[in-house]
Amino acid sequence: MTELASLFHGFAVVLTPFNLMLMMLGIVLGVLIGVLPGLGGANGVAILLPLTFAMPPTSAIILLSCIYWGALFGGAITSVLFNIPGEPWSVATTFDGYPMAQGGRAGEALTAAFTSSFVGAFFAVLMITFLAPLVAKFALEFGPPEFFAVYLLTFCSFVGMGKGSPAKILVSMMIGFALAAVGMDTVTGQLRLTFGLTGLMRGFDFLIVVIGLFGIGEILLSMEEGLKFSGKPARINTRVVLETWRRLPAFWATSLRSTLIGIWMGITPGGATPASFMSYGMAKRMSPRGGDFGKGEIEGVVAPETAAHAAGTSALLPMLALGIPGSPTAAVLLGGLLIWGLQPGPLLFVEKPDFVWGLIASMYLGNVAGLVVVLTCVPLFAAILRVPFAIIAPVIIAICAIGAYTVHNAMLDVWYMIGFGVIGYVFKKLDYPLAPLVLAVVLGDRAEDSFRQSMLLSQGSLTILWSNWLVGSITTLALALLLWPLITAGLRALKGLGGGSRAATSEKR
Repeated sequence: MTELASLFHGFAVVLTPFNLMLMMLGIVLGVLIGVLPGLGGANGVAILLPLTFAMPPTSAIILLSCIYWGALFGGAITSVLFNIPGEPWSVATTFDGYPMAQGGRAGEALTAAFTSSFVGAFFAVLMITFLAPLVAKFALEFGPPEFFAVYLLTFCSFVGMGKGSPAKILVSMMIGFALAAVGMDTVTGQLRLTFGLTGLMRGFDFLIVVIGLFGIGEILLSMEEGLKFSGKPARINTRVVLETWRRLPAFWATSLRSTLIGIWMGITPGGATPASFMSYGMAKRMSPRGGDFGKGEIEGVVAPETAAHAAGTSALLPMLALGIPGSPTAAVLLGGLLIWGLQPGPLLFVEKPDFVWGLIASMYLGNVAGLVVVLTCVPLFAAILRVPFAIIAPVIIAICAIGAYTVHNAMLDVWYMIGFGVIGYVFKKLDYPLAPLVLAVVLGDRAEDSFRQSMLLSQGSLTILWSNWLVGSITTLALALLLWPLITAGLRALKGLGGGSRAATSEKR
């Protein structure tokens, strides 16, 4: 009942003309960002974050979070109509969405995608509403060792649960830690890794890093590929929507399973992209129509879209309750909270209840508004892709440069942005993940501060990380995840040796 009363108060905060206008503006901008390949939720939020510094924090977070919801919806439009994923998590949607569009069922595919996205996000927001206050209340008892253990668990989760090469994930994360260490040491006040350059004294602002890596890096990659847009027309009318809605309840088991997968992958650092692929694979394996997947099966659209939105939304739970982002976009929003003078974590629920519950209420309203906008305006958003990419790319680069310059009103930041854009391009070409690097840049200083405070409390003894059952269990789990790739490789080797010895024995016989 306490959570419900706080939620109704949050609706009162959101339902003001100014905040409602920002919510609708954020949804429209987010859908545009999701439609245009080369942008994305994290980059769109990062570019527009400097423009919100003059706003009240609650209004600013409503605008930015609604950009996030809109980007989640917008990625499905290009996946279905153009076979071009507007977002990484929309790749799995192309497998069946584009064949449906080719068969003249684009309206049905888009309605199924948007509705499934709404369902996944809605249940994730319900989970945040009732679980985040409990997690925050529990986390109020955390000290420096507990916070460092949680940070360690977050970093190690990327290694143990990541889908890419563990070595590449570690390299990306180590580069992020090095970037986070540049500038003034918060404990001793000494300069680190500045090499005598005054421009490095304030370090690398995470916004500059994100804009360069995601925005400029993606544009360079798209320019190299010579991206051209050609797709199928689509119109969604009331009859198509109602007929599709009549069919969707038959896939309730797929929706439930995909929602659970998405929420789990959102809370852990798995992310929306692995959640969409995992959900699609599970649906294909367990569906009686699994053989039709890839040929235009509507269930193949429902599964990845539900999981991606559930993961993208639930990633905000650890960000709000513990101050630990579950996705690159959540990391950008976390940086925004710090810039606005807010400390993400358990105390946020006590010190700024209007902010927290206003944000959660905006998730409900933004999700509904996003569904209405995309169902009614698909032809308009799809028409944007008729604009030549040679025009779109310079506009995006100019917006990125403006966003980078406004962070500190310094031209040096624009050059940093270009440098990080080249790094992002190289990372993409070499298949190195960017999310661990961004996470390390955002959380590196805070993890270091918690570790050094813990060492001061224990006079340099690492045993403080096992000083009680809570910090000990978190630290042990983190180390297990860090070593998990080695453990699984060892188990596979033992299984292979066992299989080989059995085969040799049978040959002798």
